[in-house]
Amino acid sequence: MQKASRHSYHREVMEAMGRKSKKAGNYKRIHRMSIEHPEQFWRRASENLHWFKEFERVLDDSNPPFYRWFVGGKTNLCYNAVDRHALGAKRGQAAVIWESPETGQSKILTYFQLYREVNRLAGVLKNLGIEVGDRVIIYMPMVAEALVAMLACTRIGAIHSVVFAGFSVDSLAERIDDAKPKLLIIAEAGKRKGRVVDLKGIVDKALSTARFAVERVIVLNRGLGEFSINEDRDLLWDKALEELGQDYVEPVPLDSAHPSYILYTSGTTGKPKGVVRDTGGYMVALHSSMEQIYDVGEGDVYWSTSDIGWVVGHSYIVYGPLLKGVPTIVFEGTPDYPDPGIWWRVVEKYGVTVMFSAPTALRILRKYPPDWISNRDLSSLRYLFLAGEPLDEPTWKWATDALGTCIIDHYWQTESGWPMLSNMPGIELLPIKPGSPTKPVVGYHLEVVNDDGKRIDPGQKGYLVCRPPLPPGNLLTLWGDDQRYLESYWGQFPDKLLYTTGDFAIEDREGYFWVLGRADEVINVAGHRLGTREVEEVLSSHQAVAEVVAVGVKDELKGQAIVAFAVLKEGKEASEAVRGELVILVRDKIGAVAAPREVHFVRMLPKTRSGKVMRRVIKAVAEGMDIGDISTIEDGASVEEIAKAIESFKAELSGGTREIG
Repeated sequence: MQKASRHSYHREVMEAMGRKSKKAGNYKRIHRMSIEHPEQFWRRASENLHWFKEFERVLDDSNPPFYRWFVGGKTNLCYNAVDRHALGAKRGQAAVIWESPETGQSKILTYFQLYREVNRLAGVLKNLGIEVGDRVIIYMPMVAEALVAMLACTRIGAIHSVVFAGFSVDSLAERIDDAKPKLLIIAEAGKRKGRVVDLKGIVDKALSTARFAVERVIVLNRGLGEFSINEDRDLLWDKALEELGQDYVEPVPLDSAHPSYILYTSGTTGKPKGVVRDTGGYMVALHSSMEQIYDVGEGDVYWSTSDIGWVVGHSYIVYGPLLKGVPTIVFEGTPDYPDPGIWWRVVEKYGVTVMFSAPTALRILRKYPPDWISNRDLSSLRYLFLAGEPLDEPTWKWATDALGTCIIDHYWQTESGWPMLSNMPGIELLPIKPGSPTKPVVGYHLEVVNDDGKRIDPGQKGYLVCRPPLPPGNLLTLWGDDQRYLESYWGQFPDKLLYTTGDFAIEDREGYFWVLGRADEVINVAGHRLGTREVEEVLSSHQAVAEVVAVGVKDELKGQAIVAFAVLKEGKEASEAVRGELVILVRDKIGAVAAPREVHFVRMLPKTRSGKVMRRVIKAVAEGMDIGDISTIEDGASVEEIAKAIESFKAELSGGTREIG
């Protein structure tokens, strides 16, 4: 389809939306109701879902900030996402569409087929002794079986913790020690851009490294390569289903506050934080968001291009679409493999209507000729939602023109579980301001405040916070660490109860929010949040390094990239060999996503007189920005050291003597 006709189609869609009672003023009225009368609002939102036992109270706010939603109610996430449709009118409709350019395979599971597969695996889990509250770690690539594993866990009340299948041995072992799972469910391998990734080998090493002993491992054999089997511990997926599977496993009625999963996210210090999600509140929030935010209904096909290892994959590959009863696409691949037209062939093949991706992916595709897009029929696509890092205006303009559809930026966190800021076309499509994720979604009372927690005037930069209570779907706490939950999210303003997102923002005079980036030291690389402390600890472990700091700097492709500055130990000399060793060390210990783009060697780091490294100064120099006030700096020459290191690096690049890794 030609570009002009796609634009014409988009106008028709927008006009049709206007006829679907999405009138001007709907957003303002509905959002105000959700803030002023939250119990009434969320009671109504819960009505189309199944409760084995009706809740007694919508909200228990007696122990802030430990809010509990739908108190006394009993429900089951798997039942609502699968059984409700499989045993009803959608029995034969597509539920999971698996598309794998990596293997050249695809398949479709109907809701009833998904129901049967989930029951069979749930039977395996029960026969292996997995009970309500037990943890199960899932370490799998983007295959349909990964969704089956997640749903089987929630069916019997086990708490799943999905670990991104790109994380290293140490990262996996750390999560095993924290979650203490009885069982791991894994695949023997994955593929990325044609290269086989030995997941079973990583798991075996992680299990030998971890302090906690895992009892059993279920291994999905995809036939991608040879792997070893531990006869006392490992059980092949197909054999397990044959010997231990059951045709039907009763879904367990679970308390609304029962943890559905743990998902680890990086912090600025210490080990990753295990975000704990509830069952009932999460279910209601996601089901509501599919219609109100994403404007999804009967006949839609939903595709989130994320991975199940991230919160977007949990919420909008698995639970959100299935709760709504629409097909969800599970894509094993990247946006430019085997070629940069693969995404658009998938949209055309399945008639995708609503898509969710990240700005980084669009910046990758923007490098290629427009024919990869314009030669495809994308007339089905109504919206492309983007999140993960700020969406810059040039990328928004390019995508709008290239795709001829509505590009919507929105903002949220692992902790929130669903969007916090977004246009809400299911209620009312507000005018788009490129660069802004629009306004707070229903249930969120967001403000921008100063260092004292006081709301500041429009146009001023401050901290993005949420006034309590947090709406349903947000984290309950951090796994095994209520105190860290309080300190991490509620401790910035001791005299005020404010949830701190950790981001700087500006609210303009029309109520639009502009998110400016992290107020702490979390680096956002292509939508993956990485703690600077994690990277620095790995770099510091190198025998030549005395001191190191890592900062996130602007990157045209990834949003942010990691740049490290290292002070070497006396007698150790800077060299390309050491630089390469440091990059490889981070790649091996954390994962490829965390590998520094640049490593610079300096004699000293800019510090305050109290010894605190001045990260903002380093970041400003690295980005070529004004360094601001440095009156508290211990030695001004340290700033020059940073600048000289960067200039030397650029000179070598321009001379063709070095590549950015």
